[in-house]
Amino acid sequence: MTVDKNSPVARRFRGFYPVVVDVETAGFNPFTDALLEVAVVFLQADSDGIWSPLETISKHIQPFPGANLDKAALEFTGIDPEHPFRKEIAVSEQDALREIFQATKRLIRQYTCSRAVLVGHNPAFDLSFINAAARRTDLKKNPFHRFSTFDTATLGGLAYGQTVLSRAVTAAGLEWEEEEAHSARYDAERTAELFCNIVNLWPLG
Repeated sequence: MTVDKNSPVARRFRGFYPVVVDVETAGFNPFTDALLEVAVVFLQADSDGIWSPLETISKHIQPFPGANLDKAALEFTGIDPEHPFRKEIAVSEQDALREIFQATKRLIRQYTCSRAVLVGHNPAFDLSFINAAARRTDLKKNPFHRFSTFDTATLGGLAYGQTVLSRAVTAAGLEWEEEEAHSARYDAERTAELFCNIVNLWPLG
């Protein structure tokens, strides 16, 4: 794909399109532990190169057959996989990732970018679960770069001297509600705001 150098989105990261992702899981092993929530926040940039969140997709996900559900992990996130309301709205990994991948590819084309790059707070964890679920469900053409990421823990340390998400968000002058934390949607949206704030501190000339 040819990158449009006049596109402020494509120009900022040499044709890569940053997409903020947060996952909530039932453990730390992407191959054995359930992926329970995923949220992605798509970003936009105006003609002056100022970045802001565009839209969010958030999904509750059914544990894949045979998935491990670690009790300590569930207690940390507060997720109850057996809650009736959650079971009613949860979708399969395949359905969730198919919708997310399709939307990501659409915006890559819209902004004339070449590939998506996952943005996250300690993103290697999020990317490992996305990649494992994509392989498990045999979804082809994963739009995310296989290993490159943008890490808001590192960027928060650079910009604000804070590496914990809640502290970096607060240091950036943004709101943080502790009781809302550890839901994929809330954490992804705060991470997106933090990432945009940091990027906007260093606009391209």
